[in-house]
Amino acid sequence: MLAYLLLLFVLLPLVELALLLWLAEQMGWLFTLGLVIFTGVLGASLARHQGLRCWMEVQRKLNRGELPADNLLDGLMILLAGAVLITPGVITDAAGFALLVPPVRRAIRKALARRLRSRMVVTSFTGRSPFPPDGEDVIDVDHRPVDDPE
Repeated sequence: MLAYLLLLFVLLPLVELALLLWLAEQMGWLFTLGLVIFTGVLGASLARHQGLRCWMEVQRKLNRGELPADNLLDGLMILLAGAVLITPGVITDAAGFALLVPPVRRAIRKALARRLRSRMVVTSFTGRSPFPPDGEDVIDVDHRPVDDPE
């Protein structure tokens, strides 16, 4: 886990900086700065639009009594896309825009489900159930109506 965090917070920004410096050298500082600003604004706008649409679909499914698991995962990926798109960099922008493409999100969702299923351990319990058999009362008490004067 520490290695992943090291890659994410140290190595990735260094690679991003090197790419931005290389791009500035090839295309000019103004172009590079404009590209960073443009992708940030465009990415934030697309993420907002798709996020709102995803939220509306979650609400629709909940109103119909359905479980919106796929839509919630899509919403999480859209949120992640928005976060990396406002981060300056070429690699993060590519990853962010990829997460905004529905077929890419669907493929990631399927891969995540496969990975989770492969790591899941299912056990069963064959002991006596703590619940009473059908037809038996859970609580056995005598009761009388409130208007009974006895």
